[in-house]
Amino acid sequence: MSDQVATAVASYWTGRGQQAQKQLDAGRADAGLRGAVTGGGHLDGLCDLIASVFGSHGFPSSSIRRKSGIVLPGFYRPTKAWDLVVFHRGMLVAAIELKSQVGPSFGNNFNNRTEEAIGNAADVWRAYEEGTFGGLRPWLGYVFLLEEAAGSTKPVRLDEAVYPVERIFKDTSYKARYAILCDRLVKERLYDAAWFFTATKDGDIDQPVPSLSFSSFAAAIAGRAAFVNALTPD
Repeated sequence: MSDQVATAVASYWTGRGQQAQKQLDAGRADAGLRGAVTGGGHLDGLCDLIASVFGSHGFPSSSIRRKSGIVLPGFYRPTKAWDLVVFHRGMLVAAIELKSQVGPSFGNNFNNRTEEAIGNAADVWRAYEEGTFGGLRPWLGYVFLLEEAAGSTKPVRLDEAVYPVERIFKDTSYKARYAILCDRLVKERLYDAAWFFTATKDGDIDQPVPSLSFSSFAAAIAGRAAFVNALTPD
């Protein structure tokens, strides 16, 4: 799968560039770096890669909905659009969120990304408890791509807090903090699997935590597929 991951990541950078240029050509006020983000579509390659994993485990394309965002009901809010959702015979098999962050201001969005990830999961699990999705427990996945750059890999100072900050965060970079976040999202059962990796604009990819690698993420999807297929044998 390494070649497929590289291709998907390359499409991410290409997509960002195309969106930024499109908005520049249109004279949009948010052109440039902001335009690359607000234009959308840059995560399509990664989304398609994950969809292909579900497809390889027997889910037809009609069951895998992606790209335009699929809206699911919530508990704390009416609805939430997810990047990739898989259904099978009326059951919600999986919902996956894909996020990315590119410099230079890595610190501006870290807390927002953390709160989003936790809040989205909490909303789904509370809705599930209310019976919103039926009897089958949903499977949630979280994917995060961080630009590998000086600003994301150097240690960041800790803000002063009223009580001591956990030692695990001492002398950590944003890369390390995102890895901690993703690891804990899975260990605390907020998400069933997470894929965290960094990438440079030249195409170099680093997956620093084996349990958060694409291989582990794909293996978790395989396990989910085996479980769902066992529930609905042909």
